[in-house]
Amino acid sequence: MTSESTIDTIIRVAARGDGITVDGRHAPLSAPGDTLAADGTVTPGPHHQTPPCVHFPTCGGCQLQHLDDQSYAAFVTDRIASALDGQDLSAPIRTPHISPVRSRRRATLHAEGKGGKITLGFTAEKAHTIVDIKECWILDPRLFALVQPLRQLLRRLNFRRRADIHLTLADQGADILITGFAPEGLAAAEALTKFCEDHKIARVAFDDGLGPETRWEPDAVTITLGGVPVPLPPASFLQATPDGEAALTAAVLEAIGKANTVADLFAGLGTFTMAIPAKVYAAEGARDALTSLKAAAHRTQRPVYPEHRDLYRRPLTVAELDRFDAVVIDPPRSGAREQATALADCKTPVIAYVSCNPATFARDAKELCDSGWRIDWVQPVGQFRWSTHVELAAKFTRPAPPSSS
Repeated sequence: MTSESTIDTIIRVAARGDGITVDGRHAPLSAPGDTLAADGTVTPGPHHQTPPCVHFPTCGGCQLQHLDDQSYAAFVTDRIASALDGQDLSAPIRTPHISPVRSRRRATLHAEGKGGKITLGFTAEKAHTIVDIKECWILDPRLFALVQPLRQLLRRLNFRRRADIHLTLADQGADILITGFAPEGLAAAEALTKFCEDHKIARVAFDDGLGPETRWEPDAVTITLGGVPVPLPPASFLQATPDGEAALTAAVLEAIGKANTVADLFAGLGTFTMAIPAKVYAAEGARDALTSLKAAAHRTQRPVYPEHRDLYRRPLTVAELDRFDAVVIDPPRSGAREQATALADCKTPVIAYVSCNPATFARDAKELCDSGWRIDWVQPVGQFRWSTHVELAAKFTRPAPPSSS
């Protein structure tokens, strides 16, 4: 019989961040080992740490700062294991790789100008209110150092609305795209130029609904992927931290081994394409990303063969997939249901699947495993530290058929 003290103990953290007891009670902001009283009071246990940021838990940038490193790593693992279990699957799950604090190289902040005040930060948890951040434990310090100067710039630009500010650390420095606002006039141009010169900004672009318009870019902006500088379109997708990118790339390279020909599906700017020492067919649906990848490959004479291809409407066929020694696939959060159907039936020896959504990964993995594939291992990566967002890389192979004697 389960004791009352066990029932009231938080045993795990659910996908959305609430702690759960044995009997299924939920408690926000609780950690494994905490105890939950009948009135809902949480008593911290050995894995409940003091959140380091003054804005937690109001700020929506983090949901799990109250977990110590051990329980946060366990949460990352459990997210993947639970998703697989929901599809009646299991797999060897490796020790999670967790990115360090203050290492995020890209983020979207929200700004509001009202009553002469500029509010700038992340939105509040489960709300549209903007938390005016005074510190941040996830942003790279080089990005956070721009928060107060951006407030001052927006004030000089007579900013009186809401807008999004997309920040990315490029090779040349900070790349900034402001959407929902575009300043006009000579005074605004002079204020923007001074801001960029003072803070060594790589690029500033504005998008008021008609597409990004670059206002400052003294040198062509690039991001180095696999040792190759790749042209960086404004607000392009990148792995959130260099550390996380390195962990995922290492897992992909381990999975594909010494493959001579590789298909990189949903290739983006070439995060994995540029790191693979083989002939690579790279399929990507976003034209700006593909153009950048193509330019970088051409300049460095890499054996890369890019194709503009919407893999949801026109996934690679089984016959096309059979040409490759390995397939790397890194779809958006919705997964790759259409492409997984063809992958399930192809003869490619190995698949390296990178995912930012354990649920859709498990769904696609189910289709592969039902067709005879096996998950050799899963490498969890927690590069969105203290959030409920979990990423992973997994290796799929087909077991050799038993020999007939």
